Amino acid sequence: MKKFSAISLLGCLFLACQSANATVGEQLDYEYYDVYATPNQSLLTTLNQASPIHESGHTFHGHTHWNVKWHFRWQEASSHASCRITQVQTELTAKIQLPHLLHPTAQQERQFDQYVSALRVHELGHVENGRQAALEIDQGILNLPEMENCAALESAANALGHRILRQYNDKDEQYDAATDHGKTQGASLRN
Repeated sequence: MKKFSAISLLGCLFLACQSANATVGEQLDYEYYDVYATPNQSLLTTLNQASPIHESGHTFHGHTHWNVKWHFRWQEASSHASCRITQVQTELTAKIQLPHLLHPTAQQERQFDQYVSALRVHELGHVENGRQAALEIDQGILNLPEMENCAALESAANALGHRILRQYNDKDEQYDAATDHGKTQGASLRN
């Protein structure tokens, strides 16, 4: 349930372009870990034993990792000393890790299906935070004002991107706290 956000930055490229534009790409993948059901064991215990997701002494059954990378291009004005952003390309990659239940009883399967459905909804909330971060970075860099030189513009663009990522890392932590790691969204099991 706990989300970890990696900060990545790809270098800036110099290229003279005529008009400013921005694009945001997205890739979402799922990764499943196997959980072998035991008829006389609670689903919670079974999942806790099988989960590879451990953080700060806690075991979680789902995890989302998202990453935002950005590239931008600029144009230096020949008539006066100034530099402006001409193109931004931002990419969100996200991976949701969830359990895959094998050999369940009918009751375990019903309970698991309901639980994992709610868990998926919770994890998609983390993906949405990554999506919003990517959009803000993309538009923020594109809308930076002209600066007196390209080094200052590059520095401002990267600082903006890192600041937005920190804000969305905080939002992910707030989201987990507000939802009790998905429990208020129905991602809860009892022994």
